Amino acid sequence: MNNFTMGKLMRLLMLSCVALWSFQGNAQAPDENRFVKSVLMEKLDEPMEMVFLPDGRILFVERKGDVKQYNPSTKETKVIGHIVVNTKYKNRVGMVREAEEGLMGIAVDPNFKVNHWLYLYYAHPTESKHILVRMELKGEELLVDQQKVVLEVPTQREECCHTGGGMVFDKSGNLFLTVGNNTSNSNSDGYAPIDERAGQAYWDDQRGAANTNNLLGKILRIHPEKDGSYTIPKGNLFPVGTPKTRPEIYTMGHRNPWRVSIDSKTGYIYWGEVGPDASVDSDRGPRGYDEFNQAKGPGFFGWPYFIGDNKAYADYNFENSTVGPRFNPAKPLNESPNNDGLKELPAAQKAFIWYPYGTSEEFPLVGASGRSATGGPVYHRSDFPTTAKRAFPSYYEGKWLIVEFMRGWIMSVTLDENGNYKSMERFLPNQSFGSAIDMKFSPDGDLYVLEYGSAWFRGNDNARLVKIEYQGGNRKPSVEVSAGKLSGALPFKTKLSSEGTKDYDGDKLTYTWTVKNQGKVVKTLTGESPELALNQAGKYQVVLKATDPKGLSNTASLEVQVGNESPKVDIVVPSGNKSFYFPGQKLAYQIQVEDKEDGVLGKGIAPESVAATIDYIASGYDPIEMSQSHRKADSDLFASVGLKLINQSDCKSCHLPNVRSVGPSYQEVAAKYKGQNVLEQLSAKIISGGMGVWGEHAMSAHPQISKADAKSMVNYILSLGDKKANNNIPLAGEIDAVIPKENVGSKGVFVVRATYLDKGNSKIAPAQSEKWLLLRHPSLDPEKADLRFGIQQLITPARATNMVGQNPYIAYKQLDLTGIKSMDIAASAQARTNASGGVIEIRLDSPTGTLIGKTTPIAVSQATGFGPPPAAANTQQKGAPLGTPTTAPTPAAGAPAGQGGGQRRMGGPAPVKVDIQSVSGTHDVYFVAVNPQTAPQQIVVQISGIEVKE
Repeated sequence: MNNFTMGKLMRLLMLSCVALWSFQGNAQAPDENRFVKSVLMEKLDEPMEMVFLPDGRILFVERKGDVKQYNPSTKETKVIGHIVVNTKYKNRVGMVREAEEGLMGIAVDPNFKVNHWLYLYYAHPTESKHILVRMELKGEELLVDQQKVVLEVPTQREECCHTGGGMVFDKSGNLFLTVGNNTSNSNSDGYAPIDERAGQAYWDDQRGAANTNNLLGKILRIHPEKDGSYTIPKGNLFPVGTPKTRPEIYTMGHRNPWRVSIDSKTGYIYWGEVGPDASVDSDRGPRGYDEFNQAKGPGFFGWPYFIGDNKAYADYNFENSTVGPRFNPAKPLNESPNNDGLKELPAAQKAFIWYPYGTSEEFPLVGASGRSATGGPVYHRSDFPTTAKRAFPSYYEGKWLIVEFMRGWIMSVTLDENGNYKSMERFLPNQSFGSAIDMKFSPDGDLYVLEYGSAWFRGNDNARLVKIEYQGGNRKPSVEVSAGKLSGALPFKTKLSSEGTKDYDGDKLTYTWTVKNQGKVVKTLTGESPELALNQAGKYQVVLKATDPKGLSNTASLEVQVGNESPKVDIVVPSGNKSFYFPGQKLAYQIQVEDKEDGVLGKGIAPESVAATIDYIASGYDPIEMSQSHRKADSDLFASVGLKLINQSDCKSCHLPNVRSVGPSYQEVAAKYKGQNVLEQLSAKIISGGMGVWGEHAMSAHPQISKADAKSMVNYILSLGDKKANNNIPLAGEIDAVIPKENVGSKGVFVVRATYLDKGNSKIAPAQSEKWLLLRHPSLDPEKADLRFGIQQLITPARATNMVGQNPYIAYKQLDLTGIKSMDIAASAQARTNASGGVIEIRLDSPTGTLIGKTTPIAVSQATGFGPPPAAANTQQKGAPLGTPTTAPTPAAGAPAGQGGGQRRMGGPAPVKVDIQSVSGTHDVYFVAVNPQTAPQQIVVQISGIEVKE
C-alpha cells in the first residue's frame, strides 16, 4: 500500500472517529411524552417488593404477609398465598408498637420455568429472627406449608428498625440479599449509634453493621442449592474459615441497604441506602446523608463510623457525653464490647452518590427535602429479547436509573467506561413517583415502579403499581381520571372527568367508561365527562379507556364506594394561631366529627370511638416513629369498637375476659396469639366457626356478623396483651406547648391528630377519616423553605443561604398569620462576597403578591464569617464495659439537652424587627430580596433566620 493510500485511509478513520464522537456527544434524551405512565392497580396494603414471572405475571409482597399476583392479561389481582409474619416491636418496658418488619422481599429462581421456586424474606412470627425461605409456586397457589428455610438472621424486636430485604440473582445463580442494621437510633440525635454502655447493645451498631461476625447491616451473597441449603461462592469479603467472620458477607457497614440490582455486563451491584437524621454538622460528626451506592467487589462501606464520601464521626462517649477523636477511614477499628468479630476492619469505601436533607453541593440536582434512597436498575438493551417492542432507546444504554422514596424523582445516572460516576439528569422530570419502594424492568423492557403510599403501616389509596412504556412510533394516550366525589350514601351521583388526558400525536380520542361491581360490568358510559348514577350499595371500579384512531389505547381507573359516606373530622381552633406554637401559651381546641349515617360527636358517635393524640417531634425526626405512635392509638380505638360489638353479641355465653368458661378467656387468646399476624384467620373463624384449638367444644358459626365487625372484635381481644397508647388527649381542651425535657432546646413540631372509623354497614366496610394539626416552632429555617428561587445554599466553610440575582425568594406554604404582629429577620450583606445589599419584602401568595412588611435597607458590611463551635476534648473516649449500670448521659457543658450540636453561626447578624400588616387566615408567605441594581449572579443578601412574633 503506497503512502497516499495509507494517508487517505488514516484520514478516513480519523473522520469516522470524529463523526462517531460527535454522534455520541450530541445524543439527546427522547421527548418525555414518548414515555407513557399507566397505573395498573392501586389501594394496595403496604407493598414491599415485586418480581416478574416468565409468563408475564407480576408478583409482589405486602408487609403484613400477603403474596399477590397481578395478571396483565386479565388485569386482575389475587392473593396466591399468605405468610404469618411478625409486625410488632415490644420494648423493655412492655410498649408494643408497629414494626417495619414483616414480609419484606421476594425473588424468582433463575431456573423458575423448571422448578417454580420463589425466595421470600420475612420476620418469623414468634422467634426474633428474619428468615430466607424457598417456596414452590404451583399454578396460582404458593405452597407455604412446604417452605424450606435457607438462611436465618437473628434480630432484636425491642427497638426500631431497618430491615433491608432486597434480593437479586446474578448470572451465576448467586443470590444477593440486603439486611438492615436492626439498630435503634433513638438516643443518638441522628449521629452514629455507638452506645457502648451496658444494656444498650441495641443502640450500638458496632454489634451489627461494623461486626464481621454478624449478618446485620450487610449485603449477603450466597448460592442456593437444590436441597434448600446454600454454599458460599468465591470472592466474598471473608474467605470460608476466617476466624470471627461470616463468609456470607459480600459488603458490610450498612445502615439500611434497600433495593439491590446488578449490572448484567460488569457484575457490579447497586443499591439505595437510607441514612441517619441529623440535619447539621456538629462536633459529633457530619449531618445525615442518604446514599446510592455501587460495589465493584466486596468491601466495607463505613457505617457507623463514616457517611457519604467517608465523612467521619467522632468516638462519642454516651456515658459522660464527651467527644473523642474522629474515626480513621483508612484504618477503622471496632473496639466495642458488643463486637464479637474482628477488631481491624477493611478500609472504608466512599459512597457513590450522597445527599443531605438540605441542598447538596456535589449533587445539586437531587434537591432539598426529606430523603429515602430506594435504588433501581442499570439498563442494557441486551437484557431483553430482540422482539421486545418497547425497549428503552439506546440513549439509556448503561445508565443507572435511581428512584427516591420521599422526593419522588427518578434520576438517570451516566457512568464512564470504568463504571465511575459521570453525571445525572432527571428522568420524566414532570412526573412524580412518590413513595417508590421498588423499581425494576420487566422481561419485555417496560419499567415498573411499586409505590408504598403516603401513610406508614396501613393500606393507602395511592399505594399502587405503575408501568412506564416507551413509545417509539404512534404513542399511547396518557390517561387521567377523576370524579367529583369517590364515596357517598344512596342514591349516589358523581361527575366523572377525563381532564388531563392527552394524545401526544394530536389524535382525537374516544372515551369509554366501564363500571364494574365484583368483576361484573354494570354500566358503560361514553364521553369526556359523563355523570355516573348508582342505586345499589357496594364497591365499584370505574375504568376509563381512551383510544386513538389507530386503535392504540390506554386506561386509568378509580374506585367508588356507594352506601357509606366517609366521616368528616376536624380540629377546630376557635381563636389563636393554627401554624405556630408559642412556649408558655396554651391553645384551645375542639375535635368535631360528623358522619351522614352515624350522626355527630355526642349524638350517634360516642366520644370513645374517636381517637385524638399529640406528639412532639424534634428536628431531624423519623416519620416512621411518629406514625408508630399514632397508629397505636388507632388500634386502641378500633379495639374499643370491638368491645362494644362483643357486648352486643352472644360471645359472653362462652367467653369471659379473664376466666376460662366453655371456651378460652379473651386474655388466653391474646396471650396465645401475641405478636402474630392472625387478624384474617381469627375473624374468619368467628364467622364460620371451628374447633380443635382449645379443646373438643366447637365454636358456633356467626354468619350474621360482617367481616368488618369480626375484625373489630378480634382487634379488641388481641389488644388485651398490649399496653395502651400514652399520647391520647381529650376531644376538647387546651394544648400546652411544653417541650419535653429530653428535647429542651430543639425547635420541633407538635403533631395533633384526630381520627374516626365509622360503623359501615353489611355491604360497605367502615371508612376512616383523619385530620392533622401541625404546630411548628416560630423560628423558620431558611434552608427548609418550601419554595426557593435564586437561592445558593452553601455548606462550607459555614452554612449560608445566599439570595442571588433579581428578586430571589424563599417561601413557606400555608402559614396561619392570625395574631402575628411582627417578624424578626436576620440577614446580612458582606463585602467579602460582593453582596449588593437590599431589602427583604414579605409578600402573600406570590413573589409579587400583597406586601405586608419589609426590612429597612440591609447595607453592605465588613463583617467576618462564621465558624464552628470548638470540639470538646476527651482523652478517655471509650464507653463503659458490659456490666456497668446504665445511667442517662449528662449533656456536655454549655450544650442544650437533646441537641446533637451543630455548626452555629458565630458573630452572625442581629435580627431586625419587621412590623407587618394585620392578616388573618392561611397564606403562602414569600420573603423576597430586592435591589434593582443587583447583577444577575450577584448576591443580594445572606438570610440566616426568621422568627414570627405575636
